[in-house]
Amino acid sequence: MTTAQRTTKALRRARWQRWPHWVARATVLWAVSYAGFGLVCALNGTSLLHHGGGSATSGPGWAVVGVGALGASVSGAVVLRGLRPALRVLLWVVCGLAGMTAFSLLMDVITLVLGQGVDSWASTANKVLAAVGAVLLAATARSGRRRPAGSAVRAPSAAPRLIQLGAWAGTLAFVPYAAMKLVWASGGTFAGITGEEVLVVSERNGASEVFLTLESWGLDPTALLAVLGVFLLWGLVRPWGQVFPRWTPFLRGRRVPRWLPLAPALLGAATLAPYGVAGVGYLALATAGAVTMRRGDFHSAGDALLVGWIGMVAFAVYGIALTLAARSYWLRTRPTH
Repeated sequence: MTTAQRTTKALRRARWQRWPHWVARATVLWAVSYAGFGLVCALNGTSLLHHGGGSATSGPGWAVVGVGALGASVSGAVVLRGLRPALRVLLWVVCGLAGMTAFSLLMDVITLVLGQGVDSWASTANKVLAAVGAVLLAATARSGRRRPAGSAVRAPSAAPRLIQLGAWAGTLAFVPYAAMKLVWASGGTFAGITGEEVLVVSERNGASEVFLTLESWGLDPTALLAVLGVFLLWGLVRPWGQVFPRWTPFLRGRRVPRWLPLAPALLGAATLAPYGVAGVGYLALATAGAVTMRRGDFHSAGDALLVGWIGMVAFAVYGIALTLAARSYWLRTRPTH
């Protein structure tokens, strides 16, 4: 390595060692922008919880203003006074609030990928901003922690047996869901609705040409996404998920950056786990007759309930398994001290 290369590498290392200073300032900028976004929505009467129909309310907008103002105050204090223990706790509190606000962002991403429009662009923008804020707040809260001198990267390892059993549960939970989707995609009938009827519903909901083409080939895009989700899950619990495979050019044998699998894993876990658990709770009440199950596009409430159970159980079990796998991956890939 030449002297110039060593100098460049040292400058880059020094720049990233100073990241705790600029990440707090970036968090202040995000918080002010987020509060401003909420204020505009509140004053204009734009509902951030609007999902196709219903009257708008400014309440969520003012809640966003509150989260942004709190985030600006705390991160601003970090910039001026440094990261104190009390400020770290408050940062994690605001991070949790932002994370809850970003709930169901994955669902919006999936609908956009499949060519369908989201229910509310304002609501989706709110979730995106909240997700960005959650990352910045978490980074600021952890900014006082430095990697000890002499630390090294751990060797690739598998997750504990219990976590791997959870991965098997998350995988098997998607089998009925994928089978149901593939039955419809192949033109069959399930829960009283035919594949042709499902295709008509997809067209009415604005599905893209890619989505409709895959359906015509007998391949349901959501089932393919489930396969990708299972691949991610096993990459988190097995050693091969920590090293690039031999067939990847220029990256063969190199370590996978921790954020690469953890970013989608955390997004999926934060969305699917609460979504699935809440859905299972609602379906349990509907099965017991405590609430009324809406028929939707199905011919009977019973058919809708059957499909709901298949989907929500898959989301709940997979979401919990993904949460446990992501935590295990995080712990197993931490540098040694």
